[in-house]
Amino acid sequence: MNVQIAVLCDAATDYGGKLNLLGTFDTIVTHQLPAVHPQCSVALRIVFSRVEEGHHTVKMNFVDEDGRFVMRSIDMPVEVALPPDANFVARNFLVNIQQLKFEKPGQYAIDIAIDGRQEASIPLNVRQTPPQDRTDAGAP
Repeated sequence: MNVQIAVLCDAATDYGGKLNLLGTFDTIVTHQLPAVHPQCSVALRIVFSRVEEGHHTVKMNFVDEDGRFVMRSIDMPVEVALPPDANFVARNFLVNIQQLKFEKPGQYAIDIAIDGRQEASIPLNVRQTPPQDRTDAGAP
């Protein structure tokens, strides 16, 4: 198995096996915490070879820097079967996430495991910045 793509992005679609990504990112900046990110997607593209035919489970864990879960784990079962004339097959996995809540700034990760073995990790940095001064620069 080869994880070719593992990204966090604004949106992702799979159209006939073609993976379409929009706005990949690795940092969220917020003025206040807790913060809620309205919508994002995790996109994976995994290549399986002939010797890897059969049933597999792709698991996604979204954790903070202390290893605590940010959201529940997601298991994605996949049955891999190759056509007789192929040596590999690629599968796309998309997870759309709504209203993702961050309690504190810091390092987060989306850990990807296949059949219980970690194969990839997508880093995410959540930063808090002070609110901008909202006074009118032209006011006396």
